[in-house]
Amino acid sequence: MKSQVRGGTRWKRFAVVMVPSVAATAAIGIGLAQGALAASFSISGQEFKVKASELTGTKFVQYGSYAEGKTLKGEKFAAPVAVSGFKTATITNMCQSVVTPHVPLIGTVSLELKAGTGAEKVQAEDIYLDVSDLEADAEFKKIDIGVAAGSLKKNDTDPGIQPGTEARANPFGFGQRADEVTLRNVEQKAWATTAGTFKLPDLSLKLHRGTKECFQD
Repeated sequence: MKSQVRGGTRWKRFAVVMVPSVAATAAIGIGLAQGALAASFSISGQEFKVKASELTGTKFVQYGSYAEGKTLKGEKFAAPVAVSGFKTATITNMCQSVVTPHVPLIGTVSLELKAGTGAEKVQAEDIYLDVSDLEADAEFKKIDIGVAAGSLKKNDTDPGIQPGTEARANPFGFGQRADEVTLRNVEQKAWATTAGTFKLPDLSLKLHRGTKECFQD
Protein backbone atom coordinates (compact mmCIF):
# COMPACT_ATOMS: atom_id res chain seq x y z
CA MET A 1 0.00 0.00 0.00
CA LYS A 2 1.28 3.44 -0.87
CA SER A 3 1.45 6.28 1.60
CA GLN A 4 -1.93 7.37 2.91
CA VAL A 5 -0.71 10.94 3.23
CA ARG A 6 1.01 11.63 -0.10
CA GLY A 7 0.75 9.57 -3.27
CA GLY A 8 -1.77 6.94 -4.34
CA THR A 9 -3.87 5.12 -1.75
CA ARG A 10 -6.05 2.07 -2.38
CA TRP A 11 -8.73 1.16 0.18
CA LYS A 12 -10.44 -2.12 -0.76
CA ARG A 13 -14.23 -1.99 -0.26
CA PHE A 14 -14.05 1.37 1.47
CA ALA A 15 -17.27 1.29 3.57
CA VAL A 16 -18.67 4.00 5.83
CA VAL A 17 -21.89 4.52 7.78
CA MET A 18 -22.22 8.05 9.15
CA VAL A 19 -22.60 8.65 12.90
CA PRO A 20 -24.28 11.75 14.39
CA SER A 21 -21.23 14.01 14.24
CA VAL A 22 -20.26 17.01 12.17
CA ALA A 23 -16.70 16.99 13.44
CA ALA A 24 -15.35 13.78 11.85
CA THR A 25 -16.18 12.01 8.61
CA ALA A 26 -14.66 9.45 6.26
CA ALA A 27 -16.80 8.92 3.19
CA ILE A 28 -16.73 9.69 -0.49
CA GLY A 29 -19.64 9.78 -2.84
CA ILE A 30 -21.43 10.58 -6.02
CA GLY A 31 -24.98 11.68 -6.73
CA LEU A 32 -27.49 13.40 -8.94
CA ALA A 33 -27.50 17.21 -9.19
CA GLN A 34 -30.69 18.78 -7.85
CA GLY A 35 -30.00 22.49 -8.30
CA ALA A 36 -27.61 25.24 -9.31
CA LEU A 37 -24.47 25.84 -7.28
CA ALA A 38 -25.49 28.44 -4.70
CA ALA A 39 -26.93 28.62 -1.20
CA SER A 40 -28.19 25.58 0.70
CA PHE A 41 -31.74 24.30 0.25
CA SER A 42 -34.23 22.33 2.33
CA ILE A 43 -33.82 18.64 1.51
CA SER A 44 -36.65 16.22 0.86
CA GLY A 45 -37.50 13.60 3.44
CA GLN A 46 -36.13 10.80 1.27
CA GLU A 47 -32.64 9.43 0.78
CA PHE A 48 -31.79 8.26 -2.71
CA LYS A 49 -29.44 5.52 -3.87
CA VAL A 50 -26.74 5.85 -6.51
CA LYS A 51 -24.72 3.10 -8.14
CA ALA A 52 -21.86 3.54 -10.61
CA SER A 53 -19.13 1.47 -12.19
CA GLU A 54 -16.59 4.24 -11.71
CA LEU A 55 -16.19 7.85 -10.63
CA THR A 56 -13.03 9.88 -11.23
CA GLY A 57 -12.73 13.30 -9.63
CA THR A 58 -10.25 16.16 -9.31
CA LYS A 59 -9.58 18.50 -6.39
CA PHE A 60 -11.53 16.46 -3.85
CA VAL A 61 -12.49 17.88 -0.44
CA GLN A 62 -14.53 16.36 2.37
CA TYR A 63 -15.85 17.52 5.74
CA GLY A 64 -18.67 16.89 8.22
CA SER A 65 -21.93 18.83 8.09
CA TYR A 66 -25.69 18.33 8.32
CA ALA A 67 -28.69 18.72 6.04
CA GLU A 68 -32.10 20.03 7.09
CA GLY A 69 -35.54 19.32 5.70
CA LYS A 70 -38.92 17.77 6.38
CA THR A 71 -40.09 14.18 6.41
CA LEU A 72 -42.85 12.96 4.10
CA LYS A 73 -45.21 13.77 6.99
CA GLY A 74 -44.02 17.38 7.10
CA GLU A 75 -42.00 17.08 10.30
CA LYS A 76 -38.71 18.97 10.56
CA PHE A 77 -35.52 16.92 10.82
CA ALA A 78 -31.76 17.18 10.40
CA ALA A 79 -29.40 14.49 9.11
CA PRO A 80 -25.61 14.25 9.57
CA VAL A 81 -23.76 14.05 6.27
CA ALA A 82 -20.27 13.71 4.87
CA VAL A 83 -20.04 16.46 2.26
CA SER A 84 -17.76 15.49 -0.61
CA GLY A 85 -16.80 18.16 -3.13
CA PHE A 86 -15.10 17.82 -6.51
CA LYS A 87 -13.95 20.49 -8.96
CA THR A 88 -14.68 18.03 -11.78
CA ALA A 89 -16.13 14.52 -11.84
CA THR A 90 -16.66 11.86 -14.52
CA ILE A 91 -19.12 9.02 -13.81
CA THR A 92 -19.54 5.74 -15.70
CA ASN A 93 -22.80 3.74 -15.73
CA MET A 94 -24.71 5.85 -13.22
CA CYS A 95 -27.99 4.62 -11.76
CA GLN A 96 -30.09 6.60 -9.27
CA SER A 97 -33.24 5.40 -7.55
CA VAL A 98 -35.67 6.73 -4.96
CA VAL A 99 -38.71 4.94 -3.54
CA THR A 100 -41.86 6.82 -2.51
CA PRO A 101 -44.33 4.82 -0.37
CA HIS A 102 -48.05 5.36 0.16
CA VAL A 103 -48.86 7.21 -3.07
CA PRO A 104 -52.67 7.64 -3.10
CA LEU A 105 -54.48 5.06 -5.27
CA ILE A 106 -51.16 3.55 -6.38
CA GLY A 107 -49.08 2.46 -3.39
CA THR A 108 -45.29 2.39 -3.60
CA VAL A 109 -43.65 4.04 -6.61
CA SER A 110 -39.96 3.89 -7.56
CA LEU A 111 -38.13 6.40 -9.75
CA GLU A 112 -35.14 5.00 -11.64
CA LEU A 113 -32.71 7.19 -13.56
CA LYS A 114 -29.75 5.99 -15.64
CA ALA A 115 -27.08 7.94 -17.55
CA GLY A 116 -23.55 7.56 -18.88
CA THR A 117 -24.16 3.99 -20.01
CA GLY A 118 -22.60 4.41 -23.47
CA ALA A 119 -19.35 5.78 -24.80
CA GLU A 120 -20.01 9.24 -23.34
CA LYS A 121 -19.80 9.54 -19.55
CA VAL A 122 -21.62 11.74 -17.05
CA GLN A 123 -19.70 15.00 -16.50
CA ALA A 124 -20.02 17.41 -13.57
CA GLU A 125 -18.27 20.57 -12.37
CA ASP A 126 -18.28 22.12 -8.88
CA ILE A 127 -20.26 19.21 -7.46
CA TYR A 128 -21.08 18.65 -3.77
CA LEU A 129 -22.62 15.47 -2.34
CA ASP A 130 -24.40 15.05 1.02
CA VAL A 131 -23.57 11.40 1.67
CA SER A 132 -24.89 9.20 4.48
CA ASP A 133 -23.51 5.80 3.43
CA LEU A 134 -20.99 4.58 0.85
CA GLU A 135 -19.21 1.45 -0.32
CA ALA A 136 -16.57 1.52 -3.06
CA ASP A 137 -13.01 0.62 -4.04
CA ALA A 138 -11.12 3.91 -3.63
CA GLU A 139 -7.78 5.32 -4.75
CA PHE A 140 -6.47 8.78 -3.78
CA LYS A 141 -3.52 10.75 -5.13
CA LYS A 142 -1.77 13.38 -2.99
CA ILE A 143 -4.19 13.08 -0.08
CA ASP A 144 -4.10 15.05 3.18
CA ILE A 145 -6.15 13.49 6.01
CA GLY A 146 -7.08 15.40 9.14
CA VAL A 147 -6.91 18.98 7.90
CA ALA A 148 -9.14 21.54 9.62
CA ALA A 149 -12.38 21.93 7.69
CA GLY A 150 -12.05 25.71 7.87
CA SER A 151 -8.85 25.54 5.81
CA LEU A 152 -10.73 24.08 2.82
CA LYS A 153 -11.07 27.37 0.96
CA LYS A 154 -12.99 27.79 -2.28
CA ASN A 155 -11.09 29.35 -5.21
CA ASP A 156 -10.69 28.94 -8.97
CA THR A 157 -9.13 25.48 -8.61
CA ASP A 158 -10.50 24.07 -5.33
CA PRO A 159 -14.18 23.52 -4.38
CA GLY A 160 -13.77 24.33 -0.66
CA ILE A 161 -16.80 24.41 1.65
CA GLN A 162 -20.08 24.48 -0.29
CA PRO A 163 -21.17 28.13 -0.70
CA GLY A 164 -24.09 29.03 1.54
CA THR A 165 -23.49 26.19 4.01
CA GLU A 166 -20.39 27.44 5.82
CA ALA A 167 -22.24 27.79 9.14
CA ARG A 168 -23.05 24.07 9.15
CA ALA A 169 -19.41 22.97 9.08
CA ASN A 170 -17.24 23.23 12.20
CA PRO A 171 -14.14 25.12 10.98
CA PHE A 172 -12.02 23.23 13.54
CA GLY A 173 -13.49 19.84 12.65
CA PHE A 174 -12.06 17.00 10.59
CA GLY A 175 -11.49 17.43 6.87
CA GLN A 176 -9.51 15.86 4.07
CA ARG A 177 -8.47 16.71 0.53
CA ALA A 178 -6.80 15.05 -2.46
CA ASP A 179 -5.67 16.08 -5.93
CA GLU A 180 -7.35 13.09 -7.60
CA VAL A 181 -9.83 10.37 -6.59
CA THR A 182 -10.96 7.20 -8.36
CA LEU A 183 -13.91 5.18 -7.02
CA ARG A 184 -14.98 1.84 -8.49
CA ASN A 185 -18.01 -0.37 -7.76
CA VAL A 186 -19.78 2.51 -6.05
CA GLU A 187 -22.95 2.04 -3.97
CA GLN A 188 -24.07 5.15 -2.13
CA LYS A 189 -26.94 6.68 -0.19
CA ALA A 190 -27.30 10.45 -0.15
CA TRP A 191 -29.69 13.22 0.83
CA ALA A 192 -28.74 15.80 -1.79
CA THR A 193 -26.28 16.79 -4.50
CA THR A 194 -25.60 20.23 -5.93
CA ALA A 195 -23.53 21.03 -9.03
CA GLY A 196 -22.58 24.02 -11.13
CA THR A 197 -23.03 21.96 -14.30
CA PHE A 198 -24.15 18.35 -14.78
CA LYS A 199 -24.20 16.63 -18.18
CA LEU A 200 -26.19 13.38 -18.39
CA PRO A 201 -25.73 11.61 -21.75
CA ASP A 202 -28.07 8.71 -22.64
CA LEU A 203 -30.46 9.84 -19.91
CA SER A 204 -33.27 7.40 -19.12
CA LEU A 205 -35.94 8.05 -16.46
CA LYS A 206 -38.59 5.48 -15.57
CA LEU A 207 -41.30 5.06 -12.93
CA HIS A 208 -42.10 1.62 -11.53
CA ARG A 209 -44.88 0.35 -9.32
CA GLY A 210 -43.44 -1.24 -6.20
CA THR A 211 -39.83 -1.16 -5.04
CA LYS A 212 -37.10 -1.12 -7.70
CA GLU A 213 -33.72 0.18 -6.56
CA CYS A 214 -30.26 0.42 -8.09
CA PHE A 215 -28.93 -1.88 -5.35
CA GLN A 216 -30.21 -3.71 -2.28
CA ASP A 217 -29.06 -3.06 1.28
